[in-house]
Amino acid sequence: MDLLNTLVDKGLRRELPTREEALAVLATSDDDVLDVVAAAGKVRRHWFGRRVKLNYLVNLKSGLCPEDCSYCSQRLGSSTGILKYTWLKPEQASQAAAAGLAGGAKRVCLVASGRGPTDRDVDRVAGTIKAIKEQNEGVEVCACLGLLSDGQAERLREAGADAYNHNLNTSESTYGDITTTHTYADRVDTVNKAHAAGLSACSGLIAGMGESDEDLVDVVFSLRALDPDSVPVNFLIPVEGTPLAAEWNLTPQRCLRILAMVRFVCPDIEVRIAGGREVHLRSMQPVALHLANSIFLGDYLTTEGQAGKADLDMIADAGFEVEGADQVTLPEHRVHAGAGCGSHAEAGCGSHGDAGCGSHEGGGCGSHEGGGVCGTAAAAPAANEPRTDLVAVRRRGAGTDLAPNA
Repeated sequence: MDLLNTLVDKGLRRELPTREEALAVLATSDDDVLDVVAAAGKVRRHWFGRRVKLNYLVNLKSGLCPEDCSYCSQRLGSSTGILKYTWLKPEQASQAAAAGLAGGAKRVCLVASGRGPTDRDVDRVAGTIKAIKEQNEGVEVCACLGLLSDGQAERLREAGADAYNHNLNTSESTYGDITTTHTYADRVDTVNKAHAAGLSACSGLIAGMGESDEDLVDVVFSLRALDPDSVPVNFLIPVEGTPLAAEWNLTPQRCLRILAMVRFVCPDIEVRIAGGREVHLRSMQPVALHLANSIFLGDYLTTEGQAGKADLDMIADAGFEVEGADQVTLPEHRVHAGAGCGSHAEAGCGSHGDAGCGSHEGGGCGSHEGGGVCGTAAAAPAANEPRTDLVAVRRRGAGTDLAPNA
């Protein structure tokens, strides 16, 4: 297919595809999806080999958010039944992080619900960063706290943060359809603040909210223009009690095409499969590793993820290897460009939470009953049929007395 050969050549040269080429990837048929994966896989292996970076989320403050993001289980007025708790103490957060690091994660993503941090909140997070770094040499720490005010990114950097995550989520033209309490421009401003402070910028998207192919291409091109070090790709988890609970629009093949398009547009950037992989990719998760070089390990912010051991087995069985703490994530040319965290042996975060990072408040299968991809399911539903059996609210780990999934 001439299109794929062209995109591979451009990806190896770090040349931006045209919008028409990116749209054409999304328009390919299910019959051609493995050809698309094979082509994008060449670009992924060229820049990242067969390494898979593991990231681990710690939800520092859950629920009670004043923002109205339609995808989010922590949103204003949520009736989702998620865990709700105020700030974890530094030692509690450090203990939660240790579980993920023991499982092979090299980056810890510290997430808090809310519009954005107060100066006191920044002080709290600074103490947590210090506690984690004192106990785990070489760990990468990414903060994800929502919209930043002037000077806060610099304070986080001084406290030891390596990266900051804040997702664009969808195209500028449709942003007002999913959130009214802040703007797309607010999000861009926060990503720019992180960049300016010397933090590694992490910013991504959510697919499956009813957007068009044009919307997906728009947001990915906007992300490329912002030049983050990492781009988390979330697949909407339609959590009951949120406005988007009925949006079950994704198939595994559609998810693979989206990841391939992101890889072609962002060839040398860390592409992370974030929230929703268990729910929408399901048994095709190992195939997606040929496109993305990074995943979250274990649970997400408010929902369960695939069992940590299942993640590690999946990576090994697919012929990939977990990226070590002594390995550099990004290609050499991005390191030398001063790309901040992610460009050296200590690097950044990301996925999508309420006003900030996370995994997008959804998370997929796990050890819960009816665990689908990593449990025992009944007869397989038809493609595109809602898989509510794969969505379970997190009841373990941070904010509970139960051991985390890592």
